Amino acid sequence: MQGRDATLGPANDAFARQDHAPMQLFDTRTSTTAPFVAGATVRLYVCGITPYDSAHLGHAFVYTVFDVLIRRLEAKGHKVVYVRNVTDVDDDILRTSRERGVDYQVLSRSEAAAFHANLTRLGLRPPDVIPFATEAVPAMIPMVSGLLERGVAYALADGRVYADVDAMDDYLAFSGLDRDEALRQFTEKGGDPDAEGKRNKLDFLLWQPSLPDEPSWATPWGAGRPGWHLECSAMAMEHLGSTIDIHGGGNDLIFPHHEAEILQSEALTGQGPFARVWMHVGMVALEDVKMSKSLGNLVFLGDLLDRYDPDAVRRLMLSNHYRSGWTYTEADMESAATAVKGWHGAADGDPLAVDGVVAAVAAAVDDDLDTPRAIRLIDDAVSAGNGMAARAAATQLGFFLGV
Repeated sequence: MQGRDATLGPANDAFARQDHAPMQLFDTRTSTTAPFVAGATVRLYVCGITPYDSAHLGHAFVYTVFDVLIRRLEAKGHKVVYVRNVTDVDDDILRTSRERGVDYQVLSRSEAAAFHANLTRLGLRPPDVIPFATEAVPAMIPMVSGLLERGVAYALADGRVYADVDAMDDYLAFSGLDRDEALRQFTEKGGDPDAEGKRNKLDFLLWQPSLPDEPSWATPWGAGRPGWHLECSAMAMEHLGSTIDIHGGGNDLIFPHHEAEILQSEALTGQGPFARVWMHVGMVALEDVKMSKSLGNLVFLGDLLDRYDPDAVRRLMLSNHYRSGWTYTEADMESAATAVKGWHGAADGDPLAVDGVVAAVAAAVDDDLDTPRAIRLIDDAVSAGNGMAARAAATQLGFFLGV
């Protein structure tokens, strides 16, 4: 199937007329749902992939959620500057490139290109900027220097540089974890709690020496490569400034990745918040186990798009609320495909029903992206014989429906 035009275009009048009321969004940092009041431009950063293997349905769910958010914000009259990074220097990429005998940049660029192609097939609006971490390293080095100068980081003789979490404000306030759980997650997600020379087991790497076969950049404290958390802070601030409107990603990134981003970014700039709203998307499971490259229990996006209409894949995902985890089943995928065929084939019905259905779907999206309710409203319109209204409303959620 060819890629689809993901240009948003002018919104349906009824949909756009809802712009007088702000969206309600759940903010992870405050654990509350509140009006999202924004200026003319909304600056959005979403953590992208680490491209050492094919993108799976969990990735697609995250980026489809933010596609719906962007469409709604743009329909309400905002300009959205959307940045989604590619983490192309990382322990996993370097390990995989070594195992496959391929240069890490060849691996990351090829997997990233395949990922972007599949999101195009799905009909997602492309980011305005797709920064690669390796391209932003020159901006990361002065950031580390700044953190060292502010006394919130320390360098070891072997070239490692750590963030000093005890010198930073409110560590663990974002995630709300106690120390034992934080240590468990820190270790599970690639941290080095027992590394020699650390002041606190939870101090996270800002810079590390490279192995002989790894990429390396010269710095005042020794040649090496950046830590993962530093990369996203650098790319977000380089393209969106020191305070951004919305920062998003999967909820597996809350700790330590996003917690670290907040600490180092706000410590460096001396101002906050780093992000006004933090949005996190639930995990997708297969047979009730979270999809993970390390476990190999993946449903690959490309495989689904080879077998199903992209609208069916989108419907499957948006039938789940973005903050909730869910389990993929082939039966649910088949049901989504059948339902979308019903949307396509429904008789037009009453033209006067269009505005009401579109407005109701808009209100559902404004209510913290309640896409399951929006899907139900579209289904109800089809059941009532109002296919024109259903299709008009579905288009605002990014469904293509042959247009």
